[in-house]
Amino acid sequence: MIRHAGLVATRVGGAWKGVLIEGPSGAGKSDLALRLLDRGFRLVADDRVELWVSGGRLYGRAPDPLFGLIEARGLDVLGVAALAFAHIALVARCGAPERLPDPGMAEILGAQVPQVEISATEASAPAKLSRAIALFDAHVNRRM
Repeated sequence: MIRHAGLVATRVGGAWKGVLIEGPSGAGKSDLALRLLDRGFRLVADDRVELWVSGGRLYGRAPDPLFGLIEARGLDVLGVAALAFAHIALVARCGAPERLPDPGMAEILGAQVPQVEISATEASAPAKLSRAIALFDAHVNRRM
């Protein structure tokens, strides 16, 4: 399955964990991904993400023609170092989040993935996602 989204990953607990960034065109998905890259995240895919499930876990990668490319709106399409694929540990929906929402879950291809809503253009969005992925990872590992 291919989704209109971006995918970046960071190392949490020694493993790469991906954040699938979803939202309508112009919502700031690529802009948020660029800011996350400046915080040490790695690009997996921009604009389109190929998704699959293995062992009950959701994974994503860039379609071959888009591998290592990210759009910097108003500038150009940039080539960056990218990961071949990543386990998706968090879905970030671009929108207008509630002040203190209850944790949500997204079901994609039968896999359950923690989901947050985020205002992609807020200066704090990269910091919030960095903390969210660590928080959800710690929660999942406590249950195991």
